[in-house]
Amino acid sequence: MDTFLYTAVSGADYTRRSLAVRANNLANAQTTGFRADMAVAEHLEVAGYGYDSRRQAGITGTFVDQARGRLNETGRSLDVAIQGDGYFVVEAADGPAYTRAGHFQLDGEGNLTLGGRPVLGQGGPIALPPHQAVTIGADGTVSVRPQDGGELQVVDRLLLVLPEPADLVKRPDGLLGTRSGIQYGPDERVRVAAGHLEGSNVSAVEEMIRTMELSRTFEMQMRLFQAADEMAQTGDRLIRG
Repeated sequence: MDTFLYTAVSGADYTRRSLAVRANNLANAQTTGFRADMAVAEHLEVAGYGYDSRRQAGITGTFVDQARGRLNETGRSLDVAIQGDGYFVVEAADGPAYTRAGHFQLDGEGNLTLGGRPVLGQGGPIALPPHQAVTIGADGTVSVRPQDGGELQVVDRLLLVLPEPADLVKRPDGLLGTRSGIQYGPDERVRVAAGHLEGSNVSAVEEMIRTMELSRTFEMQMRLFQAADEMAQTGDRLIRG
C-alpha cells in the first residue's frame, strides 16, 4: 500500500510544481525578451532503510528554452533586438547578467540602462555624451551625432555574448546567469537589429494546453489518494471480519 501512496504523492507534487512553471511562463507571454522555463524531471530514490523499491518523480531544476521570439519593429533608436543567438549584458548587483530584452533607456546622466541597470559595452558601462541622435549598428556599435551636428562619433560597442545554452540559468530577478560562473566575452557572430524588440518565446496556446493536461493529471492523482483510502478501509473490514 505504501508504494501505491508514494506513487500518488510524488506524482501530485511533480504536477503541482510543473503547473507553477507553466503559470510563470504564461504570465510572461507578453514580456519583451522573456525566455520560457522548462522543468527537468527525474526519478528520485527515497532515503531510508527498506525503501529500495520506492521511487519518486521530482523536478530537479529548470532549463531555459532557447527558441527565438518574434521581432517587432518599433522604430525607436534605443530599441535593439538580437538576430539569431546571443545575449546583451547588464551590470546586476552581483556582477554581469544576460538578457534578450533590448528596451534601453538613458538616465539623467546619459548612461545607457535596462530596467535601471547599466548596459555593458566592451569598454564597461556605456555612457553617451550630449547628442542630437544615436544609432546602433548591426555589430552593436553605438554612435552619436553631436549636438552641434557633424559626423557620427563612435562611443562604444554593445557587449554581445554567446553563452553555452546548457550553462544558462534563470535568476530570481528574471535575468540569466551561468551555472559555471563563467563570464563570457564578446562574440563577433552576434548581430543586432536597431529599431526592433524581440517578444517572448512563450507560446500561449501551447502553455494553456499543457496546463490543462497537468490539471487533469493532478485530478487523477487525487483520485488515486481516494482509491488508496477505500482500499485501506476494505482491508480493515476484512481483518475485522
